Amino acid sequence: MQAEERITIELVREFVMAAHGDLEKVQELLVESPSLLHASYNWGGSDWESALGASAHVGRKDIALYLLEKGARMDIFAAAMLGELEVVQAILVAQPEALRASGPHGISLLQHARMGGEKSKRVYDYLAILF
Repeated sequence: MQAEERITIELVREFVMAAHGDLEKVQELLVESPSLLHASYNWGGSDWESALGASAHVGRKDIALYLLEKGARMDIFAAAMLGELEVVQAILVAQPEALRASGPHGISLLQHARMGGEKSKRVYDYLAILF
């Protein structure tokens, strides 16, 4: 059995911060510490954010797709930003309350879809009807 990598809170914070807009830094940190892929940082008041969550709420598709390619777990917020209507619909069928769930920093699902731009317009339009 391989020893589990230990990562610091500071490193998790740096990784999540980078995921808001610095793909090269995200790649560099993930190569150095693969365990960061599933790490989340608590900004306080139970405001937990992963790198995927960070990239999703700022509309950084390149970073989100890179993280997903590396094995990050898709969530409804990233799916909305990426324009994955079928994924969003499937989650809402299984968990209808996810429609009103808040993502990192209290950002709504509808806002995540808005950040996806033209590619996520179908998701935005679908969610707007439900709200």
